[in-house]
Amino acid sequence: MNTVVFTYNLDEIEAVAVKVLSFLEKGMVLFQGDMGSGKTTFVSALLKSLGSSDSVSSPTFSIVNEYNLSNGSKVFHFDLYRIESLEEALNFGIEDYLNSNHWQFIEWPDRIKELIPNNAQSITIEHTENNKRSLKLTINKQSLTELNAMGKF
Repeated sequence: MNTVVFTYNLDEIEAVAVKVLSFLEKGMVLFQGDMGSGKTTFVSALLKSLGSSDSVSSPTFSIVNEYNLSNGSKVFHFDLYRIESLEEALNFGIEDYLNSNHWQFIEWPDRIKELIPNNAQSITIEHTENNKRSLKLTINKQSLTELNAMGKF
């Protein structure tokens, strides 16, 4: 696994989202961070960068929101904060979403840790000083040396 760290202000979030997407492979992305750290805000920036014109909202109460991308693909955005057991997630059919060929953005992934594959990508967001955020991206593909050679780092 490789890790890249970005520090940004909210007015820089869209540029950081574009950069983060250049590292990610379509599939599962885990979002970690304290409540209010900016996970859903960053998901919104990622969706815009992916070409979605859908209005983004937190799926805290619906548990999952589905967004359409301009290329016909989808993003399933989960907020599992309210899930109390793996069984509860299985009952609403989470496996169908996770086994799809679409993006899956999952906030509070520890609630379903038994279903998380080893190759899941991870984003951890923390508040830092002066209203900045620190974003730690953990990727499971090419080495950072290879990405640097490709001009992605």
